[in-house]
Amino acid sequence: MTRPEPKTAPPAPELVTIPASETGVLRIDLDAIAGNWRSLSDQVRPAECGAVVKADAYGLGIARVLPALVAAGCKSFFVATPGEATEARAIDGSARIFVLDGLFPGAADAVLGAAAIPCLASLAEVEEWSAHARRIGARLATALHVDSGLNRLGLPAAEVAKLVSRPDLLASLDVVLVMSHLASADDPADPTNAAQHHAFEELRRMLPGAQASLAASDGLMLGGAFHFDLVRPGYALYGGQAFRGARSPVAAVVSLFTRVLQVRDVVPGGAVGYSGSWRASRSSRIATLAVGYADGFARSASAASGSPGGSVVIHGARLPVVGRVSMDLITVDVTDCPVLVRRGDVAEVIGATLPLETVGAEGRTIGYEVLTRLGRRYSRVYVGGGA
Repeated sequence: MTRPEPKTAPPAPELVTIPASETGVLRIDLDAIAGNWRSLSDQVRPAECGAVVKADAYGLGIARVLPALVAAGCKSFFVATPGEATEARAIDGSARIFVLDGLFPGAADAVLGAAAIPCLASLAEVEEWSAHARRIGARLATALHVDSGLNRLGLPAAEVAKLVSRPDLLASLDVVLVMSHLASADDPADPTNAAQHHAFEELRRMLPGAQASLAASDGLMLGGAFHFDLVRPGYALYGGQAFRGARSPVAAVVSLFTRVLQVRDVVPGGAVGYSGSWRASRSSRIATLAVGYADGFARSASAASGSPGGSVVIHGARLPVVGRVSMDLITVDVTDCPVLVRRGDVAEVIGATLPLETVGAEGRTIGYEVLTRLGRRYSRVYVGGGA
């Protein structure tokens, strides 16, 4: 499967202008997000392709991302909490909005106020939602989240059986979706996928008449048997490539650039950063950059002598972070950069050379966390999508 090129290539760091008062520029391509949704929608047709926009659209700004997805044709959205549902509903009045975390105790009015559909994951939640429906004299749209083997949220088989034996509960509910979630969808060779698929088939047969959904970003790459009626991509929409069996048909969305604040010479044996965990083994040139863990650059990307950490790209050269990542700053060994690095130069932190998966791996984490922890000090620049 060939991964499509982004419609607009990320700018070279040399061409990026960082506003004087900002630490860096975070570039978010709304056209790429819309294009990614279309590519995934084409792949799973005739199943519907929804979109997961929880956690402020994975940190990229739901107020800008959701309208771009609506314009692309998306009609069903998934958020985590009632508060996120309220925010999404204020942006779009007609979309289907599902609340993945289900029904918080006492939150029925908040969910109804957002005209949202809770993904009920326990018999207690079903009982509370059903009681609320009877209280207001309405039949309420509902999604049922069943547990096919993840052992996280979800009605276990025993509770599904109890629910089916309680027609009084289901009578006041309009079950529009039965869903579950895969534990190991990123690895197509993992037998857990087939086991969960079988378990889900068994559970959904107990709840006939509703649409079914099992696959998120990685699950939809497992093939048509996993698509059912609706897929729920999240990370892939934002350019993520977590699936290990092939490349998802999505383009990069995010580019992040920061500035060089200072460059200094360090003598052999000189310590750099907190606790002196990295020492120069030669005469070195060390650049200090305006990004740190407060901006989402993981502290776990720190480098000690003999233990590599993260990297950035300056003047086309990939250069190593050295020493500890601090709240606002990182230090980078620019000794081997073929172009002399100076104060004011621009460094690529995420982009064409350093995709999300690379940044996540170097930070001993995952690209999902990189996205959702991007800080608010950057100048956010949206391109495409009517921006």
